[in-house]
Amino acid sequence: MTPLLEVQDLHVWFEDAAGNEIAAVRGVDLEIDAADRVGLVGESGCGKSTTILAIMGLLPSNATVAGRVLLDGEEILAGGDRTIRPHRWRDIAMVFQGAMNAFNPVRPIGVQIADAVQIRGGRTRKEAAERARELLELVGIPRERAGGFPHQFSGGMRQRAAIALALACEPRILLADEPTTALDVMVQAQIMLLLEHLCSEQGLALLLVSHDLSLVLDLCPRMNVMYAGEIIERGPSDALADTPTHPYTRLMFAATPDIFDESPLASIPGAPPSLDREIVGCPFQPRCDRAFERCVNETPVLKHSQEEQEAACHLNDLGRKASPDSSPANRTTGVRNGAA
Repeated sequence: MTPLLEVQDLHVWFEDAAGNEIAAVRGVDLEIDAADRVGLVGESGCGKSTTILAIMGLLPSNATVAGRVLLDGEEILAGGDRTIRPHRWRDIAMVFQGAMNAFNPVRPIGVQIADAVQIRGGRTRKEAAERARELLELVGIPRERAGGFPHQFSGGMRQRAAIALALACEPRILLADEPTTALDVMVQAQIMLLLEHLCSEQGLALLLVSHDLSLVLDLCPRMNVMYAGEIIERGPSDALADTPTHPYTRLMFAATPDIFDESPLASIPGAPPSLDREIVGCPFQPRCDRAFERCVNETPVLKHSQEEQEAACHLNDLGRKASPDSSPANRTTGVRNGAA
């Protein structure tokens, strides 16, 4: 079956003020089926937000995009704004990371949602205003609050309103960029329950970008792990949590609090590589506790590591696991955390 949304070999470069190219996204492939829920996780700066902004065609003018984005098998990115605009908000909508910044501060929330319904949905002003009130009720905001301004809403209510705005034109795919950022734990749970309800009741497909692995595990059956602009492991979320085959995935879960596990939290030393220069070898090698000589010189490719998992790691070619041990590879090369 043809996926609802398919991203093929997506690359994004930015040109800085000095004329240097920054390779923010490097060969990303993604697939989302109808009513599917997929997670995209990784540290800040690994290219998650850039990926979904590229899918929406919302990157700034200093960005160059290569690759293909297909909706129902039809290429929608090749013609730039001309080909993506008819699908933006109607087929693919986005919940932006900062809900406060997603709204005009001097116009009522309901009016801004109604604008989207009227302009992109082709309804009259009266119909659009009523639809805006319906959408606010759908996300748990009383319809009488439609006349309120963004600063009069709490953080959780603004996030709900941002979701209502994304649903204005009844899209089939929702791209949610850190929808629980800066919210307390109880409000985070409410937003996640709302997204789950919307996906179940309306058949929405969801691509959820988040730093919070526990949220993605609860909501998304499939997960993609991103590092240095590329997907380095993907598969069923439970499988990635239980048997990660890339050291980065294993360390991320080891650094995530678990109320059922009293083991001390791990940390990942160092920082992701700078993307303004060529990366030689495995991009995670300088921080990896399982790196060996091949990792320094040869870039791994994404391939099957378990029955339903794929990982870009040379350990899989050796039949070794991502967990640390006293393997000959570590003892002979002495490569650990980037020191050789």
